[in-house]
Amino acid sequence: MIDLKEKHCKPCEEGTTPIQADEIGKFKEEVSDDWKVVDNKKITKEFPFENFKRGMAFAQNVALIAETENHHPDMCIHYSSVNVELSTHKIGGLSANDFILAAKIDEL
Repeated sequence: MIDLKEKHCKPCEEGTTPIQADEIGKFKEEVSDDWKVVDNKKITKEFPFENFKRGMAFAQNVALIAETENHHPDMCIHYSSVNVELSTHKIGGLSANDFILAAKIDEL
């Protein structure tokens, strides 16, 4: 089996059904425990940093990965942390793409 971080995001078609709780649980096992599932519709993780400059550098690296994968998270940058939220907006819930991107972000 290929690690999620080795996979690439694939465009979702409108009308695609979001993944359900049992499949979410399987994908969740392949990313760090710090990712939290919210209402089975999104995953979030807070990344702490010692200062704003380090957080901004991290956010820029996330942006580069997101552009490469054409799957973009919502990010909120604070002085000493960056909150990342992943969801597949086109389908109104979670897809494999969210966990693929989470695995790649975990590698940073």
